[in-house]
Order: sequence, then structure tokens, then C-alpha cells
Amino acid sequence: MNPLSKIVAAARGPVQAVNKALTRPAAHTPHAVARMLRGGSLEEAVRGRIVLITGASSGIGHATAVRIGAAGGTVVLVARGEEKLRATAAEVEAAGGTAHVHPCDLTDMDAIDALVAAVLEQHGRVDVLVNNAGRSIRRSLALSYERFHDFERTMQLNYFAPLRLMLGLLPGMRERRFGQVVNISSIGVQTKVPRFGAYIASKAALDTLSDAFQAETQDEGVRFTTVHMPLVRTPMIAPTTLYDNFPTLTPEEAGAVVCDAIVTRPRRFSPAFGRVASFADSITPEIMDFVRNRGFKMFPDSAAAKGRPDAGAEQDASVAQRVFVEFTNGNHW
Repeated sequence: MNPLSKIVAAARGPVQAVNKALTRPAAHTPHAVARMLRGGSLEEAVRGRIVLITGASSGIGHATAVRIGAAGGTVVLVARGEEKLRATAAEVEAAGGTAHVHPCDLTDMDAIDALVAAVLEQHGRVDVLVNNAGRSIRRSLALSYERFHDFERTMQLNYFAPLRLMLGLLPGMRERRFGQVVNISSIGVQTKVPRFGAYIASKAALDTLSDAFQAETQDEGVRFTTVHMPLVRTPMIAPTTLYDNFPTLTPEEAGAVVCDAIVTRPRRFSPAFGRVASFADSITPEIMDFVRNRGFKMFPDSAAAKGRPDAGAEQDASVAQRVFVEFTNGNHW
């Protein structure tokens, strides 16, 4: 075993253990402790509640919906593809829950308004809104000069669509003096990773908007929860085949994080490295700039980002890349 491999082996255990402790639901996490102190459970949190989940046809949204179904909850499933939504609904109902399918193109503002009207007419209210649907683009600045539309489309799905849903559903939550908005954000907002400028800008906009809304509704029983999700193995990261070599959460593990957030209603739910990076960035951004630049230089643009999606698989991660990934666990480069 060469020296770098030894460093990887030595670092993997403690680094991953810290990140898992703060990312995955477990008996010793702060949110799980809060849940135990409150005596709460997912069953109690979703009993008699209506939970609307966007991006529910696959990945994190699908896993979250099935878990809520197993807890006996009622879910409103939203995504573009009706066939996949119906497959998710079948799994929710098989798990013991109730599911309602509402196909919607979240890039269409009028379609979102129609969705809100239909949901409120048919179900009366939404108690928990999970803004999970999103688009990620991994592309360097040098490849983005002629691609302004990358920034437009990420902002549309990751920011304007959740905002439109919130503006339609928050009046009812405030009137009833109960509700929760769970925004699936990214560790990238905390670490400010290179190549993801369009993506993290849209997520950061949603984060700060929710902070402002929370200040206005703090005493009204409405809670805004931001989940800074680490790298999850979903179709969204598939174009970057280099990620096949990196540790990730499964959609089921990520869904468990979302459900834990519904139970404990924290303001933020973040992995360890994201918290450390955010704190370090507030103290001395120059050091974090150096770390981010090293990561940028270490990992290339994907073939898809270069406009060559059929160029074949990327090379396996080098030992140096694996070392870097282990020490920035959960982050995407």
C-alpha cells in the first residue's frame, strides 16, 4: 500500500463517522435526541397531515413518500411524469399510506398555480410542503460564457417553482397557525463548490428567502426547514460518472433525513463538513478559496459538460482525488 493509500485508509473511518453522525438519522444525532425528548415519531408527525412532495417520482422524493406512507401518512405526489408518479403512489399505498397523484410541470408558473388550486380544492390544505424537485448543472465558468440559459433554468426549477408553491400554500398554513416547509438544499451552498455556480446560487436564494419568511412567521406555528443534503446517488448526478467512485447517501438514507426533519422541525439540517466549511468561510474565506481552488484543479469537467455526452466513461478516481474526497465527505466536486 503506497503512502497516499494509507492516508485514505486512515482518514476514511473517522471522517465518514463524523459526517454520518450529523447527516444520517441515528440514535445519537442532535435531531434524534430532540425527537426522543419530545417523544415524537414519524407516525405521530404525519398522522392526519397532508404532505406535498415535489420530485416524487424518483430519488429522494420517492423514498420520502414511501417512508411517510409506511408511517400511515397522506402524500400528494408532484412531478412531470404521471406514469412514474402512479408507480410511486402504488408503493406508498402498499406500505400502508394514502397517495394522491398530481402531475405538474414545475417550470410552468401557470401550471403551478393550477396545481395549488386543485390540491386545495381536493384536499383542503397542505400541512407540510417538501420542495424536493431540482436541477443540478456541473459546468465550469470557462464553459458557461455562452450558456446563460443554464442559470435561468436552474433558477426556475430550484427557486421560482418552490417560491410559487410557498406563496400559494403559506396563507393557509398561517391562518391555521401550523405548517412546515422543508426545502431540500445542498451542502454546496455551505461549501460554495466550483463548477456548480448556477446550482448553488439557486439553492442559496431559496435558503435566504426562507430565513426572511421564517422571521415573519416565527410566532405563527409555521416552520421553514433547510436540509443541506450531501451527495446522493440519484439520476441527477448520473452524467458525472466520476461520482461512481465517491461515497454517497442512498435515496433511502436521504429520505430518512427528510422524514427526521419533518419529525423534529429543525431550522437547518446539515452534514458535518458543510457546517465546518460554512464557519471557516465566515472567518477566513481566503483559506476556503484555496481549498476550493485545489478541488477545482483536481477534478475535470465531465464529457457532458463539454458537450460530448457520448464520449464514454471517465477515468477512475486517482488516489489523490480519493484523499481529497474523504476529507470533504459528502461534498460534490
